[in-house]
Amino acid sequence: MGAPAELLGQLSANRWFGALPLAQRRAMLAAASLAHFRAGEMLFRRGDPAGRFYCVISGVLKASTLLEDGKEAILSLLEPGNWFGEISLLDDQPRTHDMTALGDAQVLVLPRDEFDALMGNAVFARAMAMLLASRIRMLYSMVEDATLRSTRARVARRLLALARGDVSMSSASRTVLPVSQEALAMMLGITRQTLSKELKVLVAQGALALRYGCMEITSLATLETLGAAG
Repeated sequence: MGAPAELLGQLSANRWFGALPLAQRRAMLAAASLAHFRAGEMLFRRGDPAGRFYCVISGVLKASTLLEDGKEAILSLLEPGNWFGEISLLDDQPRTHDMTALGDAQVLVLPRDEFDALMGNAVFARAMAMLLASRIRMLYSMVEDATLRSTRARVARRLLALARGDVSMSSASRTVLPVSQEALAMMLGITRQTLSKELKVLVAQGALALRYGCMEITSLATLETLGAAG
């Protein structure tokens, strides 16, 4: 049984999915099914074989890597509208990271054979290339930040990325970011103490306000100025 038809309008708000021809969007929803995950439940683990193509419908998922010593790095937070899981489907190699539901979540699941059939269409294949290009740009930006920019600039730039939905990169920025300080520190690969010090500076400069379980951007312009600094 395919996904509910009413999801078409909701998911088409995502720039990547919305740019696909209507027939392909409908075909994807018809072939996909809805799966439910509880908080802490994993969709897949690093090293798992290539499986399926996914889209977040509700809730938030965490893409992360956990080392044997217990140290965790959060690569990104995936929010509703984001599609993911294509890398292993394209190169037929194992999953590169863990994917975990942070709370109750609904995920659209497109089977491997349906994905392969869509890849036989030149328009869809080009769309996948564009999706991968956007991810590569984001990764290059993260590498540049880690090697060339100060910790304060890195914090500001990651907050700006989260304001645009991180991996979805919406053109409109939101002000309230549903991310904890612990999660942000793991995204940046810095200690909680270092992040706390930098956040206090952003608060003092009027760029940010700290709320319970979230952060609020109070001056986007100030945050952009800090992010542009070396």
